[in-house]
Amino acid sequence: MSSFRRDKKEEEDTGGNVFQNLDKTALLQEARYFNSTPVIPKKCVQILTKILYLLNQGEKLTTQEATDIFFATTKLFQSKDVVLRRLVYLCIKELSSMAQDVIIVTSSLTKDMTGKEDLYRAAAIRALCSITDSTMLQAIERYMKQAIVDKNPAVSSAALVSALHLSATVPELVRRWVNDAQEAIMSDNAMVSYHALAVVAGARRNDRLSTVKLVTKLSRSPLRSPFALCLLVRYAAKLAEEDQTEASEPYLEFIECCLRHKSEIVVYEAAHAIVNLRKSARDLAQAVSVLQIFCGSSKATLRLAGARTLAKLTTKHPNAVAACAVDLENLISDPNRSVATLAVTTLLATGAESSIDRLMKQISTFMSEISDEFKIVVVRAIRRLCTKYPRKHQSLASFLAGMLRDEGGVQYKTAIADAIIALIEENPDAKETGLAHLCEFIEDCEHTSLAVRILYVLGREGPKARQPSRYIRYIYNRVILESGPVRAAAVSAVARFGATCEDLLPNISVLLARCQLDDDDEVRDRAIFFNAILNSNDPQLISDYITNVPTPNPVLLEKALHDHLKMNPDKPFNILSVPSSEPTKEPEEAPVQIETRKQPVVSLEELYSEQLKVVPGIEKLGPPFKTCKAIDLTEPETEYRVRCVKHIFARHLILQFECLNTLSDQLLEKVRVRLETAPGYKILCEVPCEQLPYDKQGSVFCLLEFPHGPIETLGTFGATLEFSVRDCDPTTGLPDGGDGYSDTYPLEELDIGCAEQFRAHVATDDWEASWERTASAAEASDTFVLSQSDINEAASAVCTHLGLPKAAISGDAVKEIRGGGLWREGTPMLVRARLVASQGSVTMKLTARSPREDVATLLLAAVG
Repeated sequence: MSSFRRDKKEEEDTGGNVFQNLDKTALLQEARYFNSTPVIPKKCVQILTKILYLLNQGEKLTTQEATDIFFATTKLFQSKDVVLRRLVYLCIKELSSMAQDVIIVTSSLTKDMTGKEDLYRAAAIRALCSITDSTMLQAIERYMKQAIVDKNPAVSSAALVSALHLSATVPELVRRWVNDAQEAIMSDNAMVSYHALAVVAGARRNDRLSTVKLVTKLSRSPLRSPFALCLLVRYAAKLAEEDQTEASEPYLEFIECCLRHKSEIVVYEAAHAIVNLRKSARDLAQAVSVLQIFCGSSKATLRLAGARTLAKLTTKHPNAVAACAVDLENLISDPNRSVATLAVTTLLATGAESSIDRLMKQISTFMSEISDEFKIVVVRAIRRLCTKYPRKHQSLASFLAGMLRDEGGVQYKTAIADAIIALIEENPDAKETGLAHLCEFIEDCEHTSLAVRILYVLGREGPKARQPSRYIRYIYNRVILESGPVRAAAVSAVARFGATCEDLLPNISVLLARCQLDDDDEVRDRAIFFNAILNSNDPQLISDYITNVPTPNPVLLEKALHDHLKMNPDKPFNILSVPSSEPTKEPEEAPVQIETRKQPVVSLEELYSEQLKVVPGIEKLGPPFKTCKAIDLTEPETEYRVRCVKHIFARHLILQFECLNTLSDQLLEKVRVRLETAPGYKILCEVPCEQLPYDKQGSVFCLLEFPHGPIETLGTFGATLEFSVRDCDPTTGLPDGGDGYSDTYPLEELDIGCAEQFRAHVATDDWEASWERTASAAEASDTFVLSQSDINEAASAVCTHLGLPKAAISGDAVKEIRGGGLWREGTPMLVRARLVASQGSVTMKLTARSPREDVATLLLAAVG
């Protein structure tokens, strides 16, 4: 083992990082040294380390380069140096996916795998399983089963982890190793037991009954490995979550029993499971007590675990966490800033209204010591506090404004601006205060994107304030002092004041006239455009182009423009046909997190756009009007699972059937869906799924043309899955000879209603004015007696039928639903409904207005 040692003097002598500025070409030349005779192990180790470093830094090798390095590396199998041989195995693993003919080293790896040197055996198993395919795995199956129960923990763990990776490609083969893995579960080594349990449970993941038996058996026989016990707690929690009956009690008792385990990691896992499972605060007492003890621990990891889980619990059961207030206050001064941040945010979420001012003082001294990432977490906690205690808006807004003046990056400043904007939108009393803080901030704002965002908010909210004129000075200063994009945003904001406030229109016209002399084309064009619209005095024109302008999804807009120029360059482009980009909202019960990275929000239309390219003539249909959420057409536990996604176009409908085959011994071919179409629909083409192997999703597409009349589009489709079955080897996945046999599988019926054909939204601020302006439009009105007896349920059901969000509902005793939207062919509509409950029934008067009478009638037909 002396080869593992490295003297301190040797480390000091090597100046700088030898891995900096590595050149791939030079490294390929160095790899030729492996062909020399004899080779110096120390030099080879350095070259192999460089290769591994380069690969892990994301460097891409061509197939030829990877193959050259791979075969040069295999020459080192003759070396007896332990470190060198283990690096060779690592290189083989890394290069196996890029190089050709890697299978040639199978015999050498098999020899090392079955040899007497334990240091080689474990590494050889991992390398061998990464390069062999499903057909060659059977040749080493016997050795793998022996390795799983090997006395050496490193060898056993290597075999089990390799089995876990192989279960994704050859699950049937791994299932044959389950008996050996079950024996390894009771191993004295913690990691072997943990990996063995993962292999056994993974092999049974599609068989609930077997999983129940496994968890029940192991919960009664104590496991020595705390890691395996943690995994068992997770499986028990999953079973309890799926089964809400009394049959889940044994799982809950087992998890509660683990709260008294001697291992801290097991205790935390059990507490975490209970916090995520239990619905009642009464049942959380034991878990909260454990987490409270963790908060007072001398170990930073336990304090972080306790504070983080309590922070997550505040979203559902703040009262249960309130008992830990003293322990959490002690953590505000914790040297670990993650712990301190979580303690602060948890206290903000659970504290009473009377304690807010005291907490704000504590936080003010704390904020200067933490990084921007942690500051963003605190800002989001304050944002939730603004919603919880609206009467405290004055102090909270002042605190946020003070943070805006501090140093910080664009993400931090954006989070604060978002919090102030949310306060303005949710609390009318805070509007004046919040707008004043934003005006003050943009005077010194150095971030263009943030300045544009705030100007947009000022243009939207400023005209509704008591004194709109006070904000125009701040906005116009941006026209004089800022860059082109900010000046353009300021022009748009000024125009909204002129569109909303008639008394300010003469002054706004003067300002816009000055902007027409700007150096920037965008600023001049906007100024001329808005001035012309304002001077027209046409309320509809002003509404459509200044106050209520829909924002199209930029990704889909680009695609639609590209298709339009390709197919119909001479015709005018209808921007209303492009789906609008919906504003992203923070979840109401978002758990407090330290990580502030956000996943990019992608609309359903964007998500499926690539998949729809397989449909012939898709570019001729125009942009997708709407993509609906997938609905299940089979039960979750059936052998074939099918979901349907409806893609709505102006005059066409694409039904995408997402199919999953859960039978490992069958290969489905020529999969299609036979539709029994509703009257008036016409099937134009079908795109079948040629092959549907085990556990890999495939899609079937059906392109249909809508009936001419809107009311005729309401209907129900019958559907049957048709396919050809070929039996296959569950181990290799290769089908048997022959053509197979045809089979069918019935699916649930599929409805096409009104909600799918409208992009609806809640009433805007000037909805009443829009309703009055459409008095001359076609109107359809009727009175209905709804089947629901509860007025809230009835209002929700009506919104579901019409495709309106629940936010469209207002009122208490008398519910009113107000909204608008766009039909798939670009026709606008407005809808108003009044619901009254009397004598155990709910009566509704529904009125719809649209330029097309048949579209207005469609809305009534959907409810009737």
